[in-house]
Amino acid sequence: MPTKKIISSNLPGHLFVFEGMDGVGKSTLAKGVAEELQKNKMDVLLFSFPGHVPKTLGNLVYALHHKPLAYNIDNISPTSLQLMHIAAHIDCIENKILPSLAKGITVILDRYWWSTVAYGVMSGIKRKILYSMIDLERLAWKGVKPCKLFLITRAKPFRIELSPKQWASLSDAYQALFMEENIFYPVEIIENTKSLKNRIDLIVTHIQGLSANKPKGKYLRKYLTCKQTVLSYPVNKTYTVKKINYAHWLPTRTTEVFDTYWRFAVERQSIFFKRIEKSEPPWTDDKVLQCYKFTNAYRASDRVSQFLIRHVIYNGPQEADEIFFRIILFKTFNKIETWQLLVDNLGHISWREFDFRAYDKILTSAQAAKKSIYSAAYIMPSGGRTFGHQVKHRNHLLLIQKMMTDALPAKVSDSKSMQAVFNLLRDYPMIGDFLAYQYAIDINYSPLTNFSEMSFVVPGPGAKDGIRKCFSNFGGLTEVDIMKLMADRQEDEFNRLGLEFKSLWGRTLQLIDCQNLFCEVDKYARIAHPEIKGVTGRSKIKQTLKPNHVMISYFYPPKWNVNEAVKKTLDNK
Repeated sequence: MPTKKIISSNLPGHLFVFEGMDGVGKSTLAKGVAEELQKNKMDVLLFSFPGHVPKTLGNLVYALHHKPLAYNIDNISPTSLQLMHIAAHIDCIENKILPSLAKGITVILDRYWWSTVAYGVMSGIKRKILYSMIDLERLAWKGVKPCKLFLITRAKPFRIELSPKQWASLSDAYQALFMEENIFYPVEIIENTKSLKNRIDLIVTHIQGLSANKPKGKYLRKYLTCKQTVLSYPVNKTYTVKKINYAHWLPTRTTEVFDTYWRFAVERQSIFFKRIEKSEPPWTDDKVLQCYKFTNAYRASDRVSQFLIRHVIYNGPQEADEIFFRIILFKTFNKIETWQLLVDNLGHISWREFDFRAYDKILTSAQAAKKSIYSAAYIMPSGGRTFGHQVKHRNHLLLIQKMMTDALPAKVSDSKSMQAVFNLLRDYPMIGDFLAYQYAIDINYSPLTNFSEMSFVVPGPGAKDGIRKCFSNFGGLTEVDIMKLMADRQEDEFNRLGLEFKSLWGRTLQLIDCQNLFCEVDKYARIAHPEIKGVTGRSKIKQTLKPNHVMISYFYPPKWNVNEAVKKTLDNK
């Protein structure tokens, strides 16, 4: 697990929360503790959710919850009921609790948002809906977290209000919340079995000590801070864009692979620069990196991407049709040797002079000579059902031809977002989510589009495996949310681990790079963390390291404004 950091409010007051099921004595303890602290001359106020104070929203919600018929309401759905509770919570937070904490008052709070989740789960509300509600309350808290949460439990309730099945359901829900939240702030489970006075005295002594000096434990504070458009990635694989502009407390849980992710990024990037500096191998002491093949931390630094950028995109006519044709042709095979084979036989690559039979003849001859014309990086679908050929490359040539005759280059150039480009590509046969995203990134290296690589991401199969190895609990986040989180938090995480990450001449890791790193860490963890399994269950790395000592003259999309710095670095070596 990563090192945890204490969560504390910048407000002078202290927040202590009492949580637990109905019938465990929670409210009695909270009231008794508040009264005892007041007797001891502490400035203390007791609040409860939703509350019983007259002329407040909480009092109205309490009445609606327990006596809806008094308001001519026959039935309130569980979701609506919990949403009303959230509204009452926020009203109390904004009007009472935060102003009290700002004055240096100690606040004892009877119930927290935990109850919304626990009772909502028991009522059959989906967790995704519940946590969407909790997001609103978290915003209202403005980052304030409890100095301590006391989870009150009993084997049997003082009074019977719940059926055994409901009691068991709530017990499980509160236990799950304890496991999820204990990494964010201190939670103490109190079995309420001894005398009331003994319990109150024990908690009072504890609170007095914490109030005198806020705790200095180690708790991990995580934010998802978004001030731009972020892609959500629902299960049904339709893509929607939503605006997010908030600091969000994440109920995620990480594994030890989470820290490995950042160390891998640093070490892989260190190898990249040592090669540029022409240092003698081995360029790392990491035995896994010495033995197996991994891509660079930055996708655009890989050998195939570098060839695409310098020799395919920016070498040749710069009309939209020609650039697009060269990119799609190259990426279909994704193999430098295949491109060079075509250039050697045709002289140059041009859509204007494209001849299906000529390309087919060259590729067929190569295959007859037992030459591989496709990269092993990913498997291209054959497309036989769509275009009718048994030979795969013929179907792919026809696919490219269809794209060109559909005026796809112009449509891509006119697109307003990378997601729009993705959608255009995704509509074609043989192109799934993974390929459409990879192609959109490759096109964005060119002058055809100019979108931020932080604006859109789609997780590939390997990345999904890597995410599951880094996170044991997503806390309601999507895989896209998590990749966005990694990109946003990269500097904080490097600092937390005491790592020095050498960026790409000032360019930080982008979403595509974070996506690729998850894929690579999935492979790395098969050796370094064999006990942590992903979805696929793969336990071996196929490709061993065979160093290519041919130096690359690195060149990046001119719009990134890094090539001058790159040239200076290369000239000095």
